[in-house]
Amino acid sequence: MLAERTAYMRASEIRELLKWATADVISFGGGMPDPSTFPLEEIARISSYVLETYGGKALQYGQTEGVPELRDELAKFATSNGIRATADNVIVTVGSQEALELLGRLFLDEKSVVVVENPTYIAALQSWRVYRPRLVGIPMDDRGMRTEVLEEQVRRLKAEGARIKFVYTVPTAQNPTGVTMADDRRRHLLEIAEQNDLLVVEDDPYGYFIFDNINVTRLKALDKSGRVIYLSTASKIFSPGLRLGWVVADQELIKWFALAKQALNLNTPTLNQYLLLEGLRRGVIQRNIPKIVELYRRKRDAMLAALEAYMPQGVTWTRPSGGMFIWVKVPEKIDTREMLGTAIAKYKVAYVPGHGFHINEGEGRNTMRLNFTYSSFEQIDVGIRRLADAIREFL
Repeated sequence: MLAERTAYMRASEIRELLKWATADVISFGGGMPDPSTFPLEEIARISSYVLETYGGKALQYGQTEGVPELRDELAKFATSNGIRATADNVIVTVGSQEALELLGRLFLDEKSVVVVENPTYIAALQSWRVYRPRLVGIPMDDRGMRTEVLEEQVRRLKAEGARIKFVYTVPTAQNPTGVTMADDRRRHLLEIAEQNDLLVVEDDPYGYFIFDNINVTRLKALDKSGRVIYLSTASKIFSPGLRLGWVVADQELIKWFALAKQALNLNTPTLNQYLLLEGLRRGVIQRNIPKIVELYRRKRDAMLAALEAYMPQGVTWTRPSGGMFIWVKVPEKIDTREMLGTAIAKYKVAYVPGHGFHINEGEGRNTMRLNFTYSSFEQIDVGIRRLADAIREFL
């Protein structure tokens, strides 16, 4: 009875791992913020104000594009991050995950080609695979996507007559590797896009969390011809439970996003949009970001120190300049997917195996992604020691 496309649906291993975030299992699996970063008191006051001030308007259906005042506020927020935008360039989505789904609906079919970093965000792959596009992966190093390889691949694909729909990148504190793309590569990426008339999708959940003294310019801020589609989210800077994200793009593209969204869910929850509106207007989010950065910097450093102290020889890892994740590579004899069951049952520690972030089956079998933001400092130390013990058993 199911449609053929369901054969290409896969359960998210990250979502499955959330059930292991229990008292006795230390989970580095989900990309969850530290709950202490949620501005609970401010959100409580804002909630009361929104219901008293906006009343039925906040509880009513809303425009598909989003509450107009919020779109205007998000445009200002984008401008504060170097992106030129007006309310007409913004649509509010149910998290940035909905934006990824809308990209699939709008652009992808079986003849499409999508170029992505390899490895890349697992839920983007999960969204798009049902549309049966051809996924082309570009390798990374410690400076991000290798754009010289991208240039070669685009040239080859064009020669084949391929229909490249867009290049997808998480350029800042990338998920899953934590690596940040260097500014010269960002400019090279946009040059390639200009020369080949390509769209670029910039997914930016983590650009607010840069720990080191590095220069990061958002791709959308460098965009001179409206070819960058910018995605971001309130999940990491306000609350993931509100499920709010947004797209900043050319006005014509925003109209297409709205058309696709109408059939999906009519509009993003209106009440939640008003909460975000007031969070931005009052500066709650802007004041909170530096506090989050400082906390996450300390947690990153704690996990890096634990990895250095406990991991056996032959294990390597990235040293992220921001974000929420560290990417670990173990000796090739270990399959991290096979090791996970033992890690959870015997050692009481969980992680995300790396294979699901890769384009091709069999890639990344000896890799894993670790989240350092959710666990306490004590859990980070104990959990990494447990993980190291699990790795030693499989060595």
